[in-house]
Amino acid sequence: MTKVSDPIRIGSFTLKNRMTMAPTVKFDLAGPDGILSDEHVKHYSERASHGIALLCVEATAVTPDGRFDEKHIGLWDDSQIEKHRLVTEACRNNGVVSLIQLNHTGIGTNPAVGRPIGPSSVPCRTGMSEEMPVDDIHRMQSMFVAAAVRAKKAGYDGIQLHGCHGYLINQFVCKKTNLRTDEYGGSAENMARFACEIIRGIREACGSDFLISVRTVGADPDLSTAAEVARYYVDAGCDYLQVSSGIEQPDPSLAAEGAPYNLICSLGVHFHDVFKGKVPVSCVNGIMDPELVRYLIENELTDTVDLARAMLADPRFPEAVLEGKEFVRCFECKACQYGPFTKHVCPAAVRRGALVL
Repeated sequence: MTKVSDPIRIGSFTLKNRMTMAPTVKFDLAGPDGILSDEHVKHYSERASHGIALLCVEATAVTPDGRFDEKHIGLWDDSQIEKHRLVTEACRNNGVVSLIQLNHTGIGTNPAVGRPIGPSSVPCRTGMSEEMPVDDIHRMQSMFVAAAVRAKKAGYDGIQLHGCHGYLINQFVCKKTNLRTDEYGGSAENMARFACEIIRGIREACGSDFLISVRTVGADPDLSTAAEVARYYVDAGCDYLQVSSGIEQPDPSLAAEGAPYNLICSLGVHFHDVFKGKVPVSCVNGIMDPELVRYLIENELTDTVDLARAMLADPRFPEAVLEGKEFVRCFECKACQYGPFTKHVCPAAVRRGALVL
């Protein structure tokens, strides 16, 4: 029986256990320059020090005009590299594999920082988005690759492409937002081409030992199409899949009946079956009890579990899973994930007497 404490090989790296920290944006900590703040460094350093095996730093903009907001970290410029070295050093000192998630918001770009662009001209919050010409697509791909090169210079072991939650890569693989009839639209292979060419570019620029993962859609528009898209990612060189939601709502019937985990987590379980023996797969969403972590791993329903709110509420959560230590459970008040751009005082952090970030 597989245990949470068992190591696992992903790409060129061996994780010391089966728990990873999901990328969770700290909206109120960055400045307009996109440089990590001291609060960011403290936040990630603390979470690297309590037993997690892999830590993925939050969504990081590859261009200044593709941010959520003016307070959004980036890796579009060499001046942003240095502060990241403090995070990667903290991870390395604790035996934690470090990734950083690279992102562009596409048609959801905040008008305060840029214009909404995407695979097609479709309705967006400011009217209609602008369709990207092929030359612009290639320029954007080069921005992702350049950001990955900066991540490697900063000491990260790899990157994660943000391919879900409605952002640019997700927009290319969703028929609601990709109406193209050229080589970047139509079939699953064509819609996956944007990200696949980024993956190949990163592999060429960063080497065979650089870990490349994709946070991918589990059922956008359906399970079989999403899995087909992910197969193209893997064929292009993706080492690791983290499965989450996309633009379209997943079919509720995909939830495992009677299971102790939710619909989004069920998508990861489905992908684990599809990609077994090919690449490791991680589940995410609503995993906030040590018992559920053990259930998913010990029943071999997933290769790793991706922890988000559990780690925001208490960075000691992995020690609770591995060693039975006490921890403060997430209150599930939703504000940390549904209230961006506002100061949120986490009740769990207050209860454990931590400095609230």
